Amino acid sequence: MTDNQLITLARDCDAKLIPVGTKVTLLKGEKVIVTQSLGGSFTLNVNGNLVQIEGRDADAIGLEPIVNEQENVVNFDGVVEEDKVWNQLRTVFDPEIPINIVDLGLIYSCEIKADEDGGANVFVKMTLTAPGCGMGPHIASDVKTRVSSIPGTKNVYVELVWDPPWDREMMSDAAKLQLGMF
Repeated sequence: MTDNQLITLARDCDAKLIPVGTKVTLLKGEKVIVTQSLGGSFTLNVNGNLVQIEGRDADAIGLEPIVNEQENVVNFDGVVEEDKVWNQLRTVFDPEIPINIVDLGLIYSCEIKADEDGGANVFVKMTLTAPGCGMGPHIASDVKTRVSSIPGTKNVYVELVWDPPWDREMMSDAAKLQLGMF
């Protein structure tokens, strides 16, 4: 598959309308263009509208479904390491911007606290590029899902915060370079 190639959906599949996050169903036979395929999901252009489908639905666009590699990991040494959490956070992308949320500067803090019953609870404070972004709940849910896949993680709490407000200076140099902001 090449970028901007018109693809006919092989089957119906669920999607989320960008940027509002409304759930929609794409119908078999609809024509779509893949505009982004990062973080295990796909952003599609459907008749001028952007939608996001999950990697597990990749067969609808003629690709192998993406399965979370962490799902089958069973060995756990009793510690949830912070670098593993940050690595998972780097797999979450804003569906409109081809940069992960860490490099976008959306993650304000990540705290890991041991759970009384073993394992750990992870607390993430994050923001969005704009307070009115309808994809906020979807991105926060994606954070929770990705971090929860780390063995030993009991609970993941994601808090959307607005102070300090996000601005472009919070982006990593690599993100700025990728977006041509240098």
